[in-house]
Amino acid sequence: MLKSMTGFGAASGEVEGVHYAVEVKSVNNRYLKVVLRLPDSLSALEGDIEAQMRQRIARGSVTLSVRMKLADEQAAYRVNDAVLQSYLEQIRLAETDSNPMLRLDLGAVLQLPGVCEPPPLEELAEQTRDGLLDLVDQAIDALVSMRVRDGKGTEDDLLVQCETIDRELQDVASRSGEVVDLYHERLRERVEELTRNAKVNIDAETLAREVAIFAERSDINEEISRLTAHVEQFREACRDGEQIGRKLDFIAQEMLREANTIASKASDASIARSVVDIKTAIDRIKEQAANVE
Repeated sequence: MLKSMTGFGAASGEVEGVHYAVEVKSVNNRYLKVVLRLPDSLSALEGDIEAQMRQRIARGSVTLSVRMKLADEQAAYRVNDAVLQSYLEQIRLAETDSNPMLRLDLGAVLQLPGVCEPPPLEELAEQTRDGLLDLVDQAIDALVSMRVRDGKGTEDDLLVQCETIDRELQDVASRSGEVVDLYHERLRERVEELTRNAKVNIDAETLAREVAIFAERSDINEEISRLTAHVEQFREACRDGEQIGRKLDFIAQEMLREANTIASKASDASIARSVVDIKTAIDRIKEQAANVE
């Protein structure tokens, strides 16, 4: 089953009071490129998340983002008792020594450096690590499912193009045998005209040798055989399964090479029209194969 390189997946859930939302999307790329967009507190998990993605995805530019929202009680800042007590001791000394009527502003005290500390997000991230990685896996599952669905449509189109090439190749093969006979007939008629007007005699052996040279120069049987084999190899690669995008692209290049050779060697309008249809199908194959993992 072929897989497309484009897709999207998402998963969300609450892990020990922390709400996580994971989104992953991918687009075409020659190789695998992973981009992670995580909160700073989750930076320690980058290696685990990237390894998890590389196990499931082989090709494409993949971007994964995580949004993190704490419950109200977890988002609240923590009061550092030791720092607060130190400030209060100093304030009491100042109150006793200089101004007994000095009033204490609690709001101002809480704003002093070090009194209020942010929640320990790094510890919280470590506590919720397994749950977050499970959500990442769910998002990747959704991404892969979409890539498989798109890949099925791509595979169907690729096989249709292969059928087009087979059909046109049959026409080319049936026509190629007639081309030499037609050339022989045209050359004979031309020779007869020349000998009649100029009274020059060209023997049958010379005529046969000229026809043989043309037949050898325009022989496309080998190219037809190789192109047929490439098409069958392409079908087998599609049936083999996953991670074959670059192989399909290489086979398509070889198919185009043979089609170009047929076009250059065959001196026949009907064959030329068939080759145009074959090359159109190969271009479509190359375009679609560029989207296969």
